[in-house]
Amino acid sequence: MLKIGVLGAGHLGKIHIKCIKQIDRYELVGFYDPDQATAKAVEEELGVRCFATIEALIDAVEVVDIVTPTVQHFECASKALQRRRHVFIEKPIVATPDEASKLMKLADEAGVKVQVGHVERFNPAFIAAEPYIKAPKFVEAHRLALFNPRGTDVPVVLDLMVHDLDILFTIINSPVKHVSACGVAIVSPTPDITNARIEFENGSVANLTASRISLKNMRKTRIFQDDAYITVDFLDKKTEIARIHDQEVTGYPYSLTLDLPGGATKQITLERPEIHPLNAIQTELESFYDSIIHNTVPVVSIEDGVKVLNLAYEIINAKDKTISL
Repeated sequence: MLKIGVLGAGHLGKIHIKCIKQIDRYELVGFYDPDQATAKAVEEELGVRCFATIEALIDAVEVVDIVTPTVQHFECASKALQRRRHVFIEKPIVATPDEASKLMKLADEAGVKVQVGHVERFNPAFIAAEPYIKAPKFVEAHRLALFNPRGTDVPVVLDLMVHDLDILFTIINSPVKHVSACGVAIVSPTPDITNARIEFENGSVANLTASRISLKNMRKTRIFQDDAYITVDFLDKKTEIARIHDQEVTGYPYSLTLDLPGGATKQITLERPEIHPLNAIQTELESFYDSIIHNTVPVVSIEDGVKVLNLAYEIINAKDKTISL
């Protein structure tokens, strides 16, 4: 059993605390939050000890779970790494590429495990789709959210689009060749809507849209490859795979035969893989425990988190990106 503490007890921090309480491999020692009213309320509601300082909590644990606002990630992670604590840190890993470089150095010197909270890797819909994804040619993702002041301390690229950037790097094994983007700042000082086109050296292309001022929530990705069209609904936890076959196949409950010019035919089949429900946040925290105990690379490593952050900043800094209304 590993002793763990949580830094940050806001909306997401409370979720982490509740999840950790369900994992018998961790001993939840306590949490820290600078807001005394929040800290007292969470302490009473969840029956978890609130520490007086960040340092006191870090000294009492072996694992630190950082669920603070992004701008505080580097400070909190640095303190934990300097004390050689394993660190789970919510996405994005830190606020800037410069902080990311410094954090990687600290982590290397500390010789501990660091995992980044790109939770969509653990989404059951993506887990169901992943075995079918082979060399995508084109990816289109829409991640739309109702407006919520929480998260507006950073551009929407860092708030929402980073989820899809991590998925891109997971399914496309190629360096990025070119990035173009545009964004609109509507109610925040930084863009609330951003669209990015990402071209990879292997020829793959991705078109991503993220908005935090939508009238509805949507987290849907469409993946096109030579033999299939795959849709992943991260919000409703659904996956569909449409395949094209050169000859008739059997055993599919949903299929359609296409008559082509010249007498040729192709068959389209539709599969809906079984989705196995799980708590993605709890699962990612359990996976971090396993990486510590078995001395393996975390599922979402510090290198993964930095790679996503660097691409996010390429998008943020793309020429003529921001239009203020």
